[in-house]
Amino acid sequence: MKSSFGQTLRVTVWGESHAPSVGVDIDGFPAGYHIDPDAVAEFMSRRAPGRDEFSTSRREDDIPEFLSGVENGVTTGGVIRAEIKNRDVRSSDYDNVRNVPRPGHADYAARVKYGDGYNMAGGGPFSGRMTAPLCAAGALAIGLLSKNGITVHAEPVEIGGVSGGIDAMKDAIAGAKADDDSVGGVVECVAGGLPAGVGGPLFDGMEGLISSAVFAIPAVKGIEFGAGFSAARMRGSENNDPFTVKDGRIITTKNDHGGILGGITSGAPLVFRAAFKPTPSIAKEQDSVDLTTLENVKLTVKGRHDPCVVLRAVPAVESACAIAILDALLTDGRILKTE
Repeated sequence: MKSSFGQTLRVTVWGESHAPSVGVDIDGFPAGYHIDPDAVAEFMSRRAPGRDEFSTSRREDDIPEFLSGVENGVTTGGVIRAEIKNRDVRSSDYDNVRNVPRPGHADYAARVKYGDGYNMAGGGPFSGRMTAPLCAAGALAIGLLSKNGITVHAEPVEIGGVSGGIDAMKDAIAGAKADDDSVGGVVECVAGGLPAGVGGPLFDGMEGLISSAVFAIPAVKGIEFGAGFSAARMRGSENNDPFTVKDGRIITTKNDHGGILGGITSGAPLVFRAAFKPTPSIAKEQDSVDLTTLENVKLTVKGRHDPCVVLRAVPAVESACAIAILDALLTDGRILKTE
């Protein structure tokens, strides 16, 4: 199964959680960019599973192999194909859910759409595993943007209703894990250095472009820009960001608009927050149905799962943001430095 995003920069993610590999094809990436393998590996390691007690015990190297579009470490302008091997799979853990859909997962909806022959072990193409190739593309996009003075940084700001620092958030994860349960959270992302004038109105707006990419991350259930939903409780005089001139530049005195006005960047930092639901695969017994007998049954999910996806999702959010921004810049015809 394949899924694609982008207009000028076309990113296509393919594979399944327990297939031999997952990967990404990147069409439209500029030629002449030198890939730093150490930077890519470091970025990928932030998302990789099995690194600490707050993630799944599944252990994958997650080092992408570039099969095309790159010569001697430099992008050629052709389609870049990167493949990531799946080396630590245990598909037998999912035998008991083949006919019993896991609550909160895509199992039932996917079976209705694709039939009962589709391999949903580990979540199949709906798995968080698919953010590995997304991050492979994101690593290149972030690297190219940085050469043009644009930074993308995300971090968790709330986990399990706790927002008192990373240690308190990790305590919330540990508490849920000890109870055979899971928690969700919120990731905030800031893109700095973006010039004003990128994007467009309506369907070409930056909010829509970024949202489309961010919602490709499994478990994302909401997104807000700038003041977001709290703007609905403000008056216009509160929400509007006054303009002023500073050092010969037009800026706003605050940033409730999140760096986007009318779908177009204003030159202020682009700020959004993405909400993640709790991991649906939990060890607690849950109610489900047998799709063959149409009987109500009890289900205990086996396998290795994150008690919270938020920590490992941070580089995926950065990747989605960077890919959307790079696509918008290229679609606008912006000339980007590659060296």
